Amino acid sequence: MVLVHGLVVSSRYMVPIAERLASHYRVYAPDLPGFGKSAKPPRALDMPELADSLDAWMQATGLESAVLIGNSMGCQVIAHLAVRHPERVERSVLQGPTMDPQGRTVLRQLGRFLTNSTREPLSLAPTIMLDYLAAGFGRAWRTFRYALQDRIEDNLPRVQAPTMVVRGSRDPIVPQRWAQEATQLLPDGRLVVIPEVTHTANFDAPSEFVRVIREFLNERQRWENERGL
Repeated sequence: MVLVHGLVVSSRYMVPIAERLASHYRVYAPDLPGFGKSAKPPRALDMPELADSLDAWMQATGLESAVLIGNSMGCQVIAHLAVRHPERVERSVLQGPTMDPQGRTVLRQLGRFLTNSTREPLSLAPTIMLDYLAAGFGRAWRTFRYALQDRIEDNLPRVQAPTMVVRGSRDPIVPQRWAQEATQLLPDGRLVVIPEVTHTANFDAPSEFVRVIREFLNERQRWENERGL
């Protein structure tokens, strides 16, 4: 499994699900270029470039394919990876996929972000702040603009891998309407809503999130076995 972090943050906030998944799977949690402990390119990379970097990392690591699990902007990167390098993605889990086409403005996204920040666990704040400081304002702003301009709705219909969309019921960044639309755009998609969870289920409710991931993978495996795939 490969865990793909969201906007500006690093893979550190993925540790709660990484630890739980590691009991059952081989888990990787890379930092995308420019963030966390990865090298800082001279300019911010857009979504296709981040996807190509993830593909190059998987190739260098010897991962021919994997289950890709993303949060927030990480879902946009996975969608590009699934379109540009479909052989890499066996299945995907898109938790809190951005950007909602009806919220694609700076003011709307900032408003939703501020609302969500009041609902997230206080223990997440230090990690977020340290990652933002490490990335720097310029890189953070340019990456946000790239993510805002990226039309994930154009990529979702081209994702060949079975995909589960996961939404926290208290997530203001990803309304229920958009989660349903995103799922319907996928050729092989399903939607799971986790009650009383915010935008970062990977940190807010890691045990519940891992449970729905394992159920999704086990159900798909049973379905394929029944059909001899």
